[in-house]
Amino acid sequence: MKRVLITGAAGFLGSHLCDKFIDNGYHVIGMDNLITGNLDNIEHLFKLKQFEFYHHDVSKFVHVPGELDYIVHFASPASPIDYLKIPIQTLKVGSLGTHNLLGLARAKSARIIVASTSEVYGDPDVHPQKEEYWGNVNSVGPRGVYDEAKRFQEAITMAYHTYHGLETRMVRIFNTYGPRMRLDDGRALPAFMSQALMGEDLTVFGDGSQTRSFCYVDDLVEGIYRLLLSDYALPVNIGNPSEITIKEFAEEIIKLTGTDNKVVYKDLPKDDPKQRCPDITKAKEILGWEPKVDRSEGLKRTYEYFKNKLGK
Repeated sequence: MKRVLITGAAGFLGSHLCDKFIDNGYHVIGMDNLITGNLDNIEHLFKLKQFEFYHHDVSKFVHVPGELDYIVHFASPASPIDYLKIPIQTLKVGSLGTHNLLGLARAKSARIIVASTSEVYGDPDVHPQKEEYWGNVNSVGPRGVYDEAKRFQEAITMAYHTYHGLETRMVRIFNTYGPRMRLDDGRALPAFMSQALMGEDLTVFGDGSQTRSFCYVDDLVEGIYRLLLSDYALPVNIGNPSEITIKEFAEEIIKLTGTDNKVVYKDLPKDDPKQRCPDITKAKEILGWEPKVDRSEGLKRTYEYFKNKLGK
């Protein structure tokens, strides 16, 4: 049985990745400091012999006994509400944490995949965003702590690949949604759904003309899994190229939840990207991957999760 270390295991994406690897016959070692993760997301795994968990901060020295075949580095705050609250920890997990895990991968002769983000493109002046685009990032703006942490993460990962010959993979994740998102995540989908379910008006920042592209979590996890097992070392966009404005998205949520809530508008946060849409040509050609779950179906599944969560 191959062994995989998954950092950020108690988070939204990390927990789904734990499920994916267990379903595919791996022994999974989950690691999380629970600063934004929640053990409820992986509670169902603790009874399994092929799962173990370490409560640990990867920004500190990381030791895992025994052999490792793969490392899946997904430890990081990913929501603006989080990384604006804990900027230093965000920078540390992207730099010190990534350095520690690259060192562990080298010591164990393990292949490592790191979770980068579409935020490395900043507020893009190229649309849709291709992997070759270098980005338009304000390094000293409020979002810089996350954007630059991920850009450094990519740089040090590539340095380990070229200098040490380490087997590395990099996934640039675009907006993702699905069960296990936090209600207080602060991003558009959980904010809209929780507001709608609690009878509140939906808050749109700016005039709502900014676009996003939402990928259902099952599709995203499949793309990440295929990338890890591929032989491609440069970054690959994984996301859904179906683009929608935030105003239209809020209206979709109102229709789905059957409420009579209104949309209210507030000032757009500094450096908020005006457009976000992946070019997934590489994912199609290299991985044979593209999203399967359309937004209407994914939103229904997510809505049921949020209803049950709020009910509890």
